[in-house]
Amino acid sequence: MKSLERITFDPNVMGGKPCIRGMRVTVGTIVGLVASGYSFQEILEAYPYLEEEDIRQALAYAAWRAEEVELPLRVAVSQPEREKTLLEP
Repeated sequence: MKSLERITFDPNVMGGKPCIRGMRVTVGTIVGLVASGYSFQEILEAYPYLEEEDIRQALAYAAWRAEEVELPLRVAVSQPEREKTLLEP
């Protein structure tokens, strides 16, 4: 996968959501605009501080994230609890 160096995460910017180059423009905003039918040119006109590569990386990140699988964490049971469980009818 190509590097996504333009996608940043900062808990102090947009609550830690993935953003474009530390700015207050989220990946979700860009993906939503593209999904709504806006062209790259229209997005760049609305957000003149963005670059075409920002949009490309936002889409690449969203595609990667959509394919990522999250597994629930298993809670470890302490040994005394395990023994208690085994002894119960």
